[in-house]
Amino acid sequence: MIEMKVAGIALDATRRSPIILLRDEAERRAIPIYISQEQARSIISILEDQVPPRPMTHDLMANIIDAWDMDLDSIVIHSLEDNTFFATLKLSLGSETRELDARPSDAIALALRLEAPIWVVEEVLADASIPVDQEADEAERQEFRAMLDRLSPQALIDRSGKGKRATLDDFPD
Repeated sequence: MIEMKVAGIALDATRRSPIILLRDEAERRAIPIYISQEQARSIISILEDQVPPRPMTHDLMANIIDAWDMDLDSIVIHSLEDNTFFATLKLSLGSETRELDARPSDAIALALRLEAPIWVVEEVLADASIPVDQEADEAERQEFRAMLDRLSPQALIDRSGKGKRATLDDFPD
């Protein structure tokens, strides 16, 4: 699983629908998730530190979790089926834990309010992510190709015979 952060909310110009954008820590990959206008307002309010005069739905849910001394340990966006993301809330009360099915937008709104980490399963990230830093991706590809060019089968055989794990230092330029 990869930890993600909320990068912001954007508006899809063609659909006129809000999108929440999650980015990985390295800011190399991002996942766009379409959400409703109401969900966007709820998430924007917490991102901009807006406090409503009365608790909204996600504020109420966060207040209930706090009032019952529960913890939102994390949320996990675990699957993508027919262009729909699925998430789980991981809650705990003492040593007892529960996982609850949730829409990713609700889960993210709660995670932001309760400062819980947002995780995405690697398969979902591979299927749904968009590149953010293409220059860094290309540099990484070039470095990997250069390492493969320096790699010789005999060096691998020699290194493995010594019972040691090979490193990049074993393959000089």
